Amino acid sequence: MTRPLPSAPLPATVWWLALCQALLVSGNIMLITINPLIGAHLSPAQTWITLPVAAQMLGTTCATLPAGWLTTRFGRRRTFIMANLTGLAGIALAALSLMRESFVGFNLGAFGIGASIGAGMLYRFAAADAAPDQRDRALSMVMAGGVLAALFGPWLAGVSRHLFAVPFLGTLAGLAGLYLVALVIVASLNLTDPLPRGRRNTSVSRITLLRRPRLAAAIMAAALGYTVMNLAMTATPLAMAHHGHGFEATGHVISAHVLAMFAPSFVTGHLIRRFGHVRMILTGAALLALSAVCALLAPTLHAFGMGLVLLGLGWNFTFIPASAWLASAHTPEEAPRVQALNDCVVFSLVTLSALAAGPLNAWLGWQALNLWLLVPVTVMAVAVTGLNRRTAS
Repeated sequence: MTRPLPSAPLPATVWWLALCQALLVSGNIMLITINPLIGAHLSPAQTWITLPVAAQMLGTTCATLPAGWLTTRFGRRRTFIMANLTGLAGIALAALSLMRESFVGFNLGAFGIGASIGAGMLYRFAAADAAPDQRDRALSMVMAGGVLAALFGPWLAGVSRHLFAVPFLGTLAGLAGLYLVALVIVASLNLTDPLPRGRRNTSVSRITLLRRPRLAAAIMAAALGYTVMNLAMTATPLAMAHHGHGFEATGHVISAHVLAMFAPSFVTGHLIRRFGHVRMILTGAALLALSAVCALLAPTLHAFGMGLVLLGLGWNFTFIPASAWLASAHTPEEAPRVQALNDCVVFSLVTLSALAAGPLNAWLGWQALNLWLLVPVTVMAVAVTGLNRRTAS
């Protein structure tokens, strides 16, 4: 019996992009940690406390389609450079606004930082282009950079919080350091552009693209998997506080969740190669459903912890296989438009889920909210199965 040939080493570019992804997610975790607290300090009314979070996510969503156009026009390397420069400008504005206690200015800065995150989410597709023969594995390894972020982000946010007299100004300085490192890395990389020189961009409309079964299924799986995860994750601190669990316990549960989101990425690419995109997405849907079922247990710390770990695993096994599936469902000429369209749909729904998490948790309660989450999970599983069959027929 012959042994399977070992996988060829991934190009160095993939590992550098994985580091950029780790820096990006580390910064995002830092922002998630400080934005509500800064909002509480600067906001003129209790109603607007979470506006910096919404501004950041809105910036991420608004940057997705322009990032696709910029990639077509200037290539991946220049687009990533512009994204990091935009992030640094946003950080500078946020820091200045924090010192001057300007709530409006801080929200504008948060929007700019969010825009840089929206463009930076294309790191995973750049890695797939850098290793076309190992697309699934390359994309998965870039997402594995989130493991480093899950450990490094909260630590950096904590140690930098009181570096200066103005609270959280040091955290913004640390965030600027992350963006500077990423800027140096992407400026030195020779990235493969999705649109080869000498070829013109496709004129296919977005509606026509969405009519392709495999492409539509990949976008739906990524969008619904991410939305379900984000809504449940955002509501978790509120639900845990309602059931008497302290801040420290909540922090442990969220940390375990973030690790569960990214740690499997070291093997997700191999699993996709062995079992295929559709089976992996359906496995992820089953894990998301099990996470929702955990909410029916008594609201103990173990139930929350188990549910959030399953939620993280479900996200990994839906979002990464869906992204890899998407990367194989279009021509090189269509790549910038398709990838930008995918991220626009994903982060539009994610932004709405973040805004809806608090009201829905207050209205429905933790258990009923999770039962309702079974609906989009079921829709995702049925749609992916049906659309895949249409592709095969």
